[in-house]
Amino acid sequence: MDYEENEEQLPKGEKEMSFLEHLEELRWHIIRALLSIAVFAILAFIFREPIWKFIILAPSRPDFWTYNMFCKLGSLTGADFFCIDELPFIIQNRRMTAQFTMALTSSFVIGLIIAFPYAFWEFWRFIKPGLYKNEQQLSRGAVFFVTLLFLSGILFGYYIVAPISINFLTNFKLDESILNEIDLTSYVSTVMMLVFACGIMFQLPVVVYFLTKAGIITPSFLRTYRKHAIVVILVISALITPPDVISQILMCFPLMFLYEISIAVSSTIKKKEDRLLLEEESK
Repeated sequence: MDYEENEEQLPKGEKEMSFLEHLEELRWHIIRALLSIAVFAILAFIFREPIWKFIILAPSRPDFWTYNMFCKLGSLTGADFFCIDELPFIIQNRRMTAQFTMALTSSFVIGLIIAFPYAFWEFWRFIKPGLYKNEQQLSRGAVFFVTLLFLSGILFGYYIVAPISINFLTNFKLDESILNEIDLTSYVSTVMMLVFACGIMFQLPVVVYFLTKAGIITPSFLRTYRKHAIVVILVISALITPPDVISQILMCFPLMFLYEISIAVSSTIKKKEDRLLLEEESK
Protein backbone atom coordinates (compact mmCIF):
# COMPACT_ATOMS: atom_id res chain seq x y z
CA MET A 1 0.00 0.00 0.00
CA ASP A 2 2.82 2.40 0.86
CA TYR A 3 4.51 1.57 -2.44
CA GLU A 4 1.34 2.42 -4.36
CA GLU A 5 1.02 5.73 -2.53
CA ASN A 6 4.63 6.58 -3.36
CA GLU A 7 4.00 5.66 -7.00
CA GLU A 8 1.07 8.08 -7.07
CA GLN A 9 3.29 10.84 -5.77
CA LEU A 10 5.66 10.51 -8.73
CA PRO A 11 5.04 12.65 -11.84
CA LYS A 12 3.03 10.95 -14.55
CA GLY A 13 5.13 9.21 -17.15
CA GLU A 14 8.27 9.15 -15.02
CA LYS A 15 7.85 5.52 -13.89
CA GLU A 16 7.27 4.45 -17.52
CA MET A 17 10.79 5.44 -18.63
CA SER A 18 13.35 2.68 -19.01
CA PHE A 19 16.92 2.81 -17.74
CA LEU A 20 18.28 3.53 -21.22
CA GLU A 21 15.75 6.32 -21.69
CA HIS A 22 16.96 7.88 -18.44
CA LEU A 23 20.54 7.67 -19.68
CA GLU A 24 19.56 9.29 -22.98
CA GLU A 25 17.79 12.12 -21.17
CA LEU A 26 20.80 12.62 -18.88
CA ARG A 27 23.09 12.73 -21.90
CA TRP A 28 21.13 15.60 -23.44
CA HIS A 29 21.09 17.52 -20.16
CA ILE A 30 24.87 17.16 -19.96
CA ILE A 31 25.29 18.20 -23.61
CA ARG A 32 23.20 21.34 -23.12
CA ALA A 33 25.11 22.21 -19.93
CA LEU A 34 28.48 21.76 -21.67
CA LEU A 35 27.31 23.78 -24.66
CA SER A 36 26.36 26.69 -22.40
CA ILE A 37 29.82 26.58 -20.79
CA ALA A 38 31.46 26.39 -24.23
CA VAL A 39 29.49 29.41 -25.53
CA PHE A 40 30.53 31.63 -22.62
CA ALA A 41 34.09 30.28 -22.73
CA ILE A 42 34.35 31.27 -26.40
CA LEU A 43 33.01 34.73 -25.61
CA ALA A 44 35.50 35.04 -22.75
CA PHE A 45 38.34 34.06 -25.10
CA ILE A 46 37.22 36.65 -27.66
CA PHE A 47 37.16 39.39 -25.02
CA ARG A 48 40.22 38.07 -23.17
CA GLU A 49 42.16 41.34 -23.21
CA PRO A 50 39.68 43.44 -21.16
CA ILE A 51 38.91 40.41 -18.97
CA TRP A 52 42.57 39.96 -18.11
CA LYS A 53 43.16 43.66 -17.60
CA PHE A 54 40.10 44.51 -15.50
CA ILE A 55 39.35 41.17 -13.78
CA ILE A 56 42.15 38.61 -13.62
CA LEU A 57 45.10 40.97 -13.16
CA ALA A 58 43.15 43.59 -11.19
CA PRO A 59 44.01 42.16 -7.71
CA SER A 60 47.70 42.45 -8.61
CA ARG A 61 47.47 46.27 -8.77
CA PRO A 62 47.30 48.69 -5.79
CA ASP A 63 44.27 50.48 -7.29
CA PHE A 64 42.08 47.38 -6.93
CA TRP A 65 38.66 48.02 -5.32
CA THR A 66 39.43 46.01 -2.17
CA TYR A 67 42.67 47.88 -1.50
CA ASN A 68 40.88 51.21 -1.96
CA MET A 69 38.18 50.16 0.52
CA PHE A 70 40.83 49.11 3.06
CA CYS A 71 42.51 52.48 2.65
CA LYS A 72 39.22 54.31 3.22
CA LEU A 73 38.58 52.14 6.27
CA GLY A 74 42.05 53.01 7.54
CA SER A 75 41.45 56.74 7.08
CA LEU A 76 38.22 56.51 9.09
CA THR A 77 39.90 54.62 11.94
CA GLY A 78 43.20 56.48 11.77
CA ALA A 79 45.12 53.34 10.86
CA ASP A 80 47.23 54.25 7.85
CA PHE A 81 48.75 50.77 7.59
CA PHE A 82 45.53 49.61 5.91
CA CYS A 83 46.49 51.59 2.81
CA ILE A 84 48.37 49.57 0.20
CA ASP A 85 50.52 51.84 -1.96
CA GLU A 86 52.31 49.12 -3.85
CA LEU A 87 52.49 45.38 -4.32
CA PRO A 88 56.18 44.46 -4.54
CA PHE A 89 56.08 41.89 -7.31
CA ILE A 90 55.92 41.57 -11.06
CA ILE A 91 54.25 38.86 -13.12
CA GLN A 92 56.45 37.13 -15.67
CA ASN A 93 55.89 34.49 -18.31
CA ARG A 94 58.65 31.89 -18.37
CA ARG A 95 57.14 29.41 -20.81
CA MET A 96 56.47 29.95 -24.49
CA THR A 97 53.01 28.38 -24.39
CA ALA A 98 51.96 29.71 -20.98
CA GLN A 99 50.06 32.81 -22.13
CA PHE A 100 48.02 30.86 -24.66
CA THR A 101 47.39 28.08 -22.14
CA MET A 102 46.32 30.57 -19.48
CA ALA A 103 44.02 32.28 -22.00
CA LEU A 104 42.27 28.96 -22.65
CA THR A 105 42.15 28.05 -18.95
CA SER A 106 40.79 31.40 -17.82
CA SER A 107 38.20 31.39 -20.61
CA PHE A 108 36.94 27.97 -19.52
CA VAL A 109 36.79 29.02 -15.85
CA ILE A 110 34.90 32.23 -16.64
CA GLY A 111 32.56 30.29 -18.94
CA LEU A 112 31.92 27.82 -16.12
CA ILE A 113 31.14 30.59 -13.63
CA ILE A 114 28.79 32.47 -15.94
CA ALA A 115 27.04 29.32 -17.18
CA PHE A 116 26.79 27.76 -13.73
CA PRO A 117 23.13 28.77 -13.10
CA TYR A 118 21.97 27.28 -16.40
CA ALA A 119 24.21 24.19 -16.10
CA PHE A 120 22.93 23.44 -12.62
CA TRP A 121 19.35 24.06 -13.79
CA GLU A 122 19.84 21.41 -16.49
CA PHE A 123 20.99 18.84 -13.93
CA TRP A 124 18.17 19.82 -11.59
CA ARG A 125 15.65 19.27 -14.41
CA PHE A 126 16.90 15.69 -14.63
CA ILE A 127 16.87 15.08 -10.86
CA LYS A 128 13.60 16.80 -9.92
CA PRO A 129 11.15 14.41 -11.68
CA GLY A 130 12.55 11.55 -9.62
CA LEU A 131 11.52 13.22 -6.37
CA TYR A 132 8.20 12.71 -4.64
CA LYS A 133 5.75 15.60 -4.70
CA ASN A 134 6.42 16.50 -1.07
CA GLU A 135 10.18 16.42 -1.77
CA GLN A 136 9.69 18.72 -4.76
CA GLN A 137 7.80 21.14 -2.55
CA LEU A 138 10.56 21.08 0.06
CA SER A 139 13.22 21.70 -2.60
CA ARG A 140 11.61 24.72 -4.24
CA GLY A 141 14.15 27.40 -5.07
CA ALA A 142 17.05 24.93 -5.11
CA VAL A 143 18.54 26.37 -8.30
CA PHE A 144 18.24 29.92 -6.98
CA PHE A 145 19.87 29.21 -3.62
CA VAL A 146 22.66 27.04 -5.06
CA THR A 147 23.46 29.74 -7.60
CA LEU A 148 23.24 32.51 -5.00
CA LEU A 149 25.60 30.71 -2.63
CA PHE A 150 28.05 29.81 -5.40
CA LEU A 151 28.24 33.34 -6.80
CA SER A 152 28.44 34.82 -3.29
CA GLY A 153 31.40 32.54 -2.58
CA ILE A 154 33.04 33.49 -5.88
CA LEU A 155 32.67 37.21 -5.14
CA PHE A 156 33.87 36.79 -1.56
CA GLY A 157 36.92 34.88 -2.75
CA TYR A 158 37.69 37.39 -5.50
CA TYR A 159 37.17 40.62 -3.55
CA ILE A 160 38.26 39.54 -0.05
CA VAL A 161 40.32 36.36 0.21
CA ALA A 162 42.36 36.61 -3.02
CA PRO A 163 43.56 40.24 -2.67
CA ILE A 164 44.41 39.82 1.02
CA SER A 165 46.31 36.64 0.23
CA ILE A 166 48.16 38.28 -2.65
CA ASN A 167 49.10 41.23 -0.45
CA PHE A 168 50.40 38.97 2.32
CA LEU A 169 52.32 36.58 0.08
CA THR A 170 54.00 39.31 -1.97
CA ASN A 171 54.95 41.41 1.05
CA PHE A 172 56.40 38.48 2.99
CA LYS A 173 60.17 38.53 2.49
CA LEU A 174 63.05 36.50 3.86
CA ASP A 175 65.49 39.20 2.80
CA GLU A 176 65.19 42.57 1.04
CA SER A 177 67.56 41.41 -1.68
CA ILE A 178 65.07 38.77 -2.87
CA LEU A 179 62.79 40.03 -5.63
CA ASN A 180 59.31 38.64 -6.19
CA GLU A 181 59.09 37.70 -9.85
CA ILE A 182 55.89 35.65 -9.93
CA ASP A 183 55.30 33.23 -12.77
CA LEU A 184 52.07 33.78 -14.69
CA THR A 185 50.79 30.24 -14.09
CA SER A 186 51.53 30.53 -10.35
CA TYR A 187 49.54 33.76 -10.05
CA VAL A 188 46.55 32.48 -12.02
CA SER A 189 46.43 29.10 -10.24
CA THR A 190 46.59 30.79 -6.83
CA VAL A 191 43.75 33.20 -7.61
CA MET A 192 41.63 30.47 -9.19
CA MET A 193 42.19 28.11 -6.25
CA LEU A 194 41.19 30.72 -3.68
CA VAL A 195 38.13 31.91 -5.60
CA PHE A 196 36.79 28.44 -6.41
CA ALA A 197 37.50 27.16 -2.91
CA CYS A 198 35.24 29.91 -1.56
CA GLY A 199 32.55 29.13 -4.14
CA ILE A 200 32.55 25.46 -3.13
CA MET A 201 32.72 26.12 0.62
CA PHE A 202 29.68 28.40 0.40
CA GLN A 203 27.63 25.36 -0.66
CA LEU A 204 27.63 24.10 2.93
CA PRO A 205 23.89 24.78 3.54
CA VAL A 206 23.02 22.89 0.35
CA VAL A 207 25.12 19.89 1.40
CA VAL A 208 23.46 19.91 4.83
CA TYR A 209 20.04 20.09 3.16
CA PHE A 210 20.60 16.91 1.14
CA LEU A 211 22.26 15.09 4.05
CA THR A 212 19.26 15.95 6.20
CA LYS A 213 16.89 14.73 3.49
CA ALA A 214 18.87 11.48 3.32
CA GLY A 215 18.57 11.05 7.08
CA ILE A 216 22.35 11.11 7.58
CA ILE A 217 22.44 14.15 9.87
CA THR A 218 19.94 15.94 12.11
CA PRO A 219 19.73 19.44 13.64
CA SER A 220 20.60 18.01 17.05
CA PHE A 221 23.71 16.37 15.56
CA LEU A 222 24.85 19.70 14.10
CA ARG A 223 24.26 21.51 17.39
CA THR A 224 26.03 18.83 19.43
CA TYR A 225 29.14 18.93 17.25
CA ARG A 226 29.23 22.71 16.74
CA LYS A 227 32.57 23.04 18.57
CA HIS A 228 34.07 20.25 16.49
CA ALA A 229 32.80 21.97 13.35
CA ILE A 230 34.54 25.20 14.36
CA VAL A 231 37.84 23.31 14.63
CA VAL A 232 37.28 21.74 11.20
CA ILE A 233 36.46 25.17 9.74
CA LEU A 234 39.67 26.60 11.20
CA VAL A 235 41.68 23.76 9.68
CA ILE A 236 40.04 24.17 6.27
CA SER A 237 40.58 27.94 6.39
CA ALA A 238 44.26 27.37 7.18
CA LEU A 239 44.59 24.96 4.24
CA ILE A 240 42.99 27.13 1.56
CA THR A 241 44.41 30.50 2.69
CA PRO A 242 47.96 31.75 3.21
CA PRO A 243 49.42 31.26 6.71
CA ASP A 244 48.34 34.65 8.08
CA VAL A 245 45.76 35.18 10.79
CA ILE A 246 43.74 37.85 8.96
CA SER A 247 43.01 35.69 5.92
CA GLN A 248 42.05 32.73 8.07
CA ILE A 249 39.69 34.84 10.19
CA LEU A 250 38.09 36.35 7.09
CA MET A 251 37.45 32.85 5.79
CA CYS A 252 36.28 31.46 9.15
CA PHE A 253 33.57 34.04 9.85
CA PRO A 254 31.41 33.42 6.75
CA LEU A 255 31.85 29.64 7.10
CA MET A 256 30.73 29.75 10.74
CA PHE A 257 27.78 31.90 9.70
CA LEU A 258 26.92 29.39 6.96
CA TYR A 259 27.17 26.58 9.51
CA GLU A 260 24.55 28.31 11.66
CA ILE A 261 22.37 28.76 8.57
CA SER A 262 22.84 25.06 7.85
CA ILE A 263 21.49 24.22 11.32
CA ALA A 264 18.42 26.36 10.59
CA VAL A 265 17.98 24.67 7.19
CA SER A 266 18.27 21.21 8.72
CA SER A 267 15.81 22.12 11.47
CA THR A 268 13.29 23.47 8.95
CA ILE A 269 13.50 20.33 6.81
CA LYS A 270 13.11 18.10 9.85
CA LYS A 271 10.04 19.99 11.08
CA LYS A 272 8.38 19.84 7.65
CA GLU A 273 9.08 16.11 7.33
CA ASP A 274 7.67 15.46 10.81
CA ARG A 275 4.57 17.49 9.99
CA LEU A 276 4.00 15.62 6.71
CA LEU A 277 4.45 12.32 8.51
CA LEU A 278 1.83 13.28 11.10
CA GLU A 279 -0.57 14.34 8.34
CA GLU A 280 -0.15 11.00 6.55
CA GLU A 281 -0.69 9.05 9.78
CA SER A 282 -3.85 11.01 10.60
CA LYS A 283 -5.43 10.13 7.24
